[in-house]
Amino acid sequence: MLSALSAEYQRLAAEAGLRVVAYRCLGQALRSLIDSGRLAPGQALPSERDLAQELGLSRVTVRRALADLVEDGLLVQRHGAGSFVAERIVKSFSRLTSFSDDLRERGLNPRSLFFERSIGEVTPDEAMALNLSPGSGVVRLYRLRYGGEQPLAIERSVVPHALLPDPNAVEDSLYEALGRYGHRPRRALQHLRAVAFDADQARLLQLPPHSPGLLIERRAFLGDGRVVEYTRSFYRGDAYDFVAELQSE
Repeated sequence: MLSALSAEYQRLAAEAGLRVVAYRCLGQALRSLIDSGRLAPGQALPSERDLAQELGLSRVTVRRALADLVEDGLLVQRHGAGSFVAERIVKSFSRLTSFSDDLRERGLNPRSLFFERSIGEVTPDEAMALNLSPGSGVVRLYRLRYGGEQPLAIERSVVPHALLPDPNAVEDSLYEALGRYGHRPRRALQHLRAVAFDADQARLLQLPPHSPGLLIERRAFLGDGRVVEYTRSFYRGDAYDFVAELQSE
């Protein structure tokens, strides 16, 4: 790994000349190895001392380059263990899958910390999103979603009570619970936008306030066109990559 990093660093340094300071050049070299897969998620980096000796840099320079990549979510640092390539979850927009499905595909254990599992009367905004009549009943779910021990997303879901009679049927996967009633979604519309987490959201996700994140609003439908779910999910920006496949006509 050190030889690959040294070669990439030397190549970038030669191209940049004096235009790029050393720590930025090192950061670009590490980013290139991560993006190309030559540094795999979860892989440990050599120590600051080994990096400095191999590249002929000061430890201060190496430390600054690593700190920038930690801030960008590409590396994580564990006290007493060193620096590691961040584990990122790649989620495709071309398939309708649940949060639990996505994590299990990557060998992670999904779990939820519920703040609310309740039944109530639909609000005007919920009625519009779910195409429900005033006075209809809905199930509301508010929870913190985990992958193993790491909090990954804050999620608020609203489902017609007629399609989910018992909110306690939802353990980890809403879609699995809906499937047991014969109401698993068949298609969905999603809107994604960048956000900055407020203090409460950042605290739940164990991030500094104003950290970058992604808000996804999803309306999911049954085969007959009924809306079965309206969910607003706040995802950690340092843990997710969202991918959409595009084709020309």
